[in-house]
Amino acid sequence: MVPSPARISVDDAVSRAIKTVLASLEDSKAENIVSIDIQGKSSLGDYMVVASGRSHRHVSAVADHLLKALKDAGLGTARVEGLSGADWVLIDSGDIIVHVFRPEVRDFYNLEKMWQAPDLEEETLH
Repeated sequence: MVPSPARISVDDAVSRAIKTVLASLEDSKAENIVSIDIQGKSSLGDYMVVASGRSHRHVSAVADHLLKALKDAGLGTARVEGLSGADWVLIDSGDIIVHVFRPEVRDFYNLEKMWQAPDLEEETLH
């Protein structure tokens, strides 16, 4: 079965978006970056990305850099929660949901474990 042209363009957009997100997090020196493919598993989006910053300031800088990268790539303006406190920043770009945590907060909530299942493919970059 050949995918429809509309599906191909959606896949290309998601692929470009996840590449933009991961490149931005790498550039910002985010730590322990984990990308979880949730396509077909959740209506929230196609990917969930979890990363850590070393401090409040680093979490805030990583989130700001990502927001700018998404906008510069023409991927629209993402919704953001938690930027003022910078313990846990959630960035929702539509297809990709990004969580940037301070390490202690990430350990407490342990989102990766909640989303991992034997049938979920996980890719750890660090």
